[in-house]
Amino acid sequence: MDKAYNPQAIEQETYKKWEDNDYFSPKGGAEGNDDSYCIMIPPPNVTGSLHMGHAFQHTIMDALTRYHRMKGENTLWQPGSDHAGIATQMVVERLLDREGKSRHDLGREAFVDKVWEWKEHSGGTITKQMRRMGDSCDWSREAFTMDDDLSEAVLETFVQLYDEGLIYRGDRLVNWDPKLLTAVSDLEVESHEEDGHLWHMRYPLSDGSGHVIIATTRPETMLGDSAVAVHPEDERYQGLIGKTIDLPLTGRQIPIIADDYVEKDFGSGCVKITPAHDFNDYEMGQRHDLELINILTPTAHINDNAPEAYRGLDRYEARKKIIEDFEALGLMEKIEPHKLKVPKGDRSGVVIEPYLTPQWYVKIAPLAEPALKAVKDGDIKFVPENWSNTYYHWMENIQDWCISRQLWWGHQIPAWYDNKGDVYVGRTEEEVREKYNLGDIELRRDEDVLDTWFSSALWPFATLGWPEKTPELETFLPTSVLVTGFDIIFFWVARMIMMGLKFTGKIPFKEIYITGLIRDEQGQKMSKSKGNVLDPIDIIDGIELDALVEKRTTGMMNPKAAEKIAKRTRKQFPDGIEAYGTDAMRFTFCAMASTSRDINFDLNRVEGYRNFCNKIWNAARYVLMNTEDQDTGLNNNDMELSLADRWIKSEFQKTITEFEKAVETYRFDLASNALYEFTWNTYCDWYLELSKPVLYSDEYSEAAKRGTRHTLVTVLESLMRLLHPFMPFITEEIWQKVSQLAGTKTEDRPSIMLQDFPQADASQIDTNSEQDIEWLKKVIVGVRNIRGEMNIAPGKPLSVLFRNGSDQDKTRLNDNKTFLSKLAKLESIQWLEAGDEAPMSATALAGDMEILIPMAGLIDVEQELARLDKEADKLEKELQRIAGKLNNPNFTDKAPEAVVEKERGKLAEVESTLKKVEEQRQQLKSL
Repeated sequence: MDKAYNPQAIEQETYKKWEDNDYFSPKGGAEGNDDSYCIMIPPPNVTGSLHMGHAFQHTIMDALTRYHRMKGENTLWQPGSDHAGIATQMVVERLLDREGKSRHDLGREAFVDKVWEWKEHSGGTITKQMRRMGDSCDWSREAFTMDDDLSEAVLETFVQLYDEGLIYRGDRLVNWDPKLLTAVSDLEVESHEEDGHLWHMRYPLSDGSGHVIIATTRPETMLGDSAVAVHPEDERYQGLIGKTIDLPLTGRQIPIIADDYVEKDFGSGCVKITPAHDFNDYEMGQRHDLELINILTPTAHINDNAPEAYRGLDRYEARKKIIEDFEALGLMEKIEPHKLKVPKGDRSGVVIEPYLTPQWYVKIAPLAEPALKAVKDGDIKFVPENWSNTYYHWMENIQDWCISRQLWWGHQIPAWYDNKGDVYVGRTEEEVREKYNLGDIELRRDEDVLDTWFSSALWPFATLGWPEKTPELETFLPTSVLVTGFDIIFFWVARMIMMGLKFTGKIPFKEIYITGLIRDEQGQKMSKSKGNVLDPIDIIDGIELDALVEKRTTGMMNPKAAEKIAKRTRKQFPDGIEAYGTDAMRFTFCAMASTSRDINFDLNRVEGYRNFCNKIWNAARYVLMNTEDQDTGLNNNDMELSLADRWIKSEFQKTITEFEKAVETYRFDLASNALYEFTWNTYCDWYLELSKPVLYSDEYSEAAKRGTRHTLVTVLESLMRLLHPFMPFITEEIWQKVSQLAGTKTEDRPSIMLQDFPQADASQIDTNSEQDIEWLKKVIVGVRNIRGEMNIAPGKPLSVLFRNGSDQDKTRLNDNKTFLSKLAKLESIQWLEAGDEAPMSATALAGDMEILIPMAGLIDVEQELARLDKEADKLEKELQRIAGKLNNPNFTDKAPEAVVEKERGKLAEVESTLKKVEEQRQQLKSL
């Protein structure tokens, strides 16, 4: 093995071997679902590249897949990507815009060809990233939501739902993007708090008896008002209910109605109702059979349904004119500053309008009922369980689903219209003509495409071959677990459950593991605009500072923002980002994955786990150097196991159990901690050191040496298998070196990923050896602590005395003198009987037993006291400085709480250090 671990030298070559040998595909037959394990990847959008959130979730999915594959289950991790209609179309339109072209210049067919070109480029980037991250998915089954077979599934779904009356076309309010000219989902709308105004406007009563005052944040919509509403129990307006208003500027009269929705205590308690331009008003309009008056064009200009004076004006120009006209008529009561939530398109950045337009809808209630029952009955479980409450809330208040989008990229709706506007639905135009007996009449196809979530709702079963009855569908549905974020529980998770139950009669997955979001080290959401995005490949391979700055600022339209991000990046990463390798990054993700709490990603942790990789590598080198070309007991039963051998085997069994329990409950943080503690502290720091006296001392027999060599390689080989799901590359590399020495059969399973996962063996649990080693560790640590406290060189041989110990302590001391002498660097060991006097010594405790190290001749007491006096003086001054700062109200009241807390932490640390120095001084003075 090379002296140092170099992930770049092994990772890509190792992955290529895995893929070339088809290790990722399922190996079982289609006998049923009992021994299968399947994860469907949440298909990433082909709009660019994978981000840290993808890397995090992919690590979890791959760890689970590798774990269950090694457990002997018939394992499939299904890869693929989503066409992401609006997002992908925007990317390509921006590229065309740089060439001075629009999609309309190309025409629909040529534009769609351009998007396919982009998909090939972006999809290739994504699959390269996945391979670099070690994703062991079955690439032979890679799917794309616009593939022919998945498109067939979409057509089948649409036609079946339409024929059953569950898909219909109608005029309803949608979120409308006036820039992209399409309906968008709630998920694509972001609410931003902004400073605005509340306009209080007078609406005159038709009988001339006065007026009512309404307050609105959108004066321009008054042109489409259909009513004024008050609360039915509001005493102020009892006499007005049923009367009419002369709606200013329009020449129309509208009624005053009563509805419980109105809040009596908000504003005047009197509200304008605009059913065609507000979602709540629309619901009220339906209840009271109010007229729907759409006053906007698709581009958010005033249309011909409004008075002529406002037609053609942009919505904000119209607002300005309406305010001026109300003031001129003396109908503006007052204008107040007002903070409000403004809905904006997450891609276009423009204000979204509730807009009345004909769209296609899914009648959702019949689909929602069984999907709600599946979770309530426990057929599908959320992890953590509390997310089921979110699911219930959404599903119990579900509205019909708008599935049409005014785009060119996506699954075109399989509907055709004749010249009278009658609609016909079928899989193809030929089927439509035959189905409806239309002959040769002229038909035109609906130009809209389906919402991306419609096709991705079919993902779990369409990728397995539905609507065909395939062996894969029988074997892998329901899938085992879905790993996803909380933000798409309704938009994707719920719809997969509804569609899965509807079309297969099966739940799509048994468990849903909800992860948190990956944030930066300050807890901020990672975004291009903030300039805090990290590319997982840059963490794996490293990136120079200039390249990182360029990556973070390229394409930013605002030069000042780009300059700010560049400055922040140079300050944060003055030397760029180091290469940490895939395993260090993956282990960091696993160590942070607890419940669904958000994760603040810190590169210092990645550095720590790169050190962990180095520790594993160096441990393997030590094992190989002491076992290669040596007898490791494979063909010789004459072996003796030392206390340390029995102990490490016992500890390993407990670690396997702890790891499996954590993984089964999706507590990857606890699983990682179990691996780290055993590998670093138990195996590397203690067992490897305890092996040296056996291997290098003449006091142990050849059978004992053989037993230790056997234990070294077999535990290391098993440990590599235990670590493999989280750290696939380094474990494969080391396992290839040690497997033969450990006697592992590799002929038919030549990769670690095809080997069995370690099984805990209760017969190897040895509580006596655990207790004996714990005693030994306490003694060694006690001696080491005395060395540190008294400033004695680590390699200087010491004499040690033991006092007040039990008979068991004495037995343990006699049995383990060699271990103690070697690991604690002792030249003599003496047991003091009752009544024996001890010289002046530094003392430590191991239980009730005292560990005494005589100080005579070890240190110059006067010189050491002088050094400690100087150190104490320095600490006293630092203590006074920090205390003075914390006693100053100008600091504690004005500084950020985090800064004040940091200073308090420093104070506690200095106080603790000063106390230890004082204890050392007193100890020395007693010598």
